[in-house]
Amino acid sequence: MTWKIDLALPLEAKAIVALAFRNGFIEDLHAGKRCPVCSGNIEYSHISDEEMKKIMKSAVNKVYSLLWERANDSSAYLKSVELGLRYTQRWDDPEV
Repeated sequence: MTWKIDLALPLEAKAIVALAFRNGFIEDLHAGKRCPVCSGNIEYSHISDEEMKKIMKSAVNKVYSLLWERANDSSAYLKSVELGLRYTQRWDDPEV
């Protein structure tokens, strides 16, 4: 089987992640102060169940709206992807 490479897909993936996660509730958590006791210690949870739920709900809602745009309003979707790409210029490309 031969894989067809879609050069735009890595950019689109990074834009979606930027919009769904980086610019979502997780950014609020990231912007806070580090815990002086547990920072870097993987034995401790760094995100509460309630925070994790907010992160995932926010991401699902954003991905849903982006997928809706892609299917129903391609110009709005392209504008959204362009916005997301502003945050990802230094990100690594995804690995398959």
